[in-house]
Amino acid sequence: MIKLLRWIFYPAAAVALIVVGASFLLPAQAVVTRSIEIAAPPGDVFAIVGDLRRFQEFSPWADRDPDIEYRFEGTESGLGQKMRWTSDNPDVGSGTQTIVEFDPPNYAEMALDFGTMGPSVTSWDLVPSETGTKVTWEFKSNLKGIPAKWFGLMFDSWIGTDYEKGLAKLKTLAEKA
Repeated sequence: MIKLLRWIFYPAAAVALIVVGASFLLPAQAVVTRSIEIAAPPGDVFAIVGDLRRFQEFSPWADRDPDIEYRFEGTESGLGQKMRWTSDNPDVGSGTQTIVEFDPPNYAEMALDFGTMGPSVTSWDLVPSETGTKVTWEFKSNLKGIPAKWFGLMFDSWIGTDYEKGLAKLKTLAEKA
C-alpha cells in the first residue's frame, strides 16, 4: 500500500511543482491587440470610439444580447465619461467602462471593471495612414496568482476574435459616415 501511495504522490508532487514553477515564467499581464485599416480620417473614427454612447454600434457583444442595458454617467463626452452595462448573458456580463485618457483624434484609454473578474484597461490608438486610419484596439489585464497566469495564456483566443468582429463593424460604420 505504501508503494502505491508513493507511486501516486511523487508524480503528483512533480506535476504540481512544474505547474507552480512554470507560472513564474508566464507573463504577469494578458495583452490582446488587433488592428485594422479604415478608409476614413482619424477624426471621424475617433468620434465613434471616443464616445462611449456609440459603443453598442460596433460592439461585438451587443449581438450576443440585444437586451443589454446601458447607463451613462460622468461627463457628456471625453475624460470621465462612464458607461455601465448589465446583461443576464454570461458571455456579456456586467461592468463599467470609464474614459481615463483622452487625446483626440489619436488616443483614448478606458478603465474596465468586470466586478468579480477584476479591472482591466482597453485603449484605442488611431494613426493616419495612406488609406485613412490604422486603428489598433488593445486590451490589458494584470494577472495575479498562479491560476490567473495560466488563464492569461487563453485571453488572446477568447477576446481576439471579438475584437476582430468589433473592428470590422467599426470599419463599416466609419466608412459610411
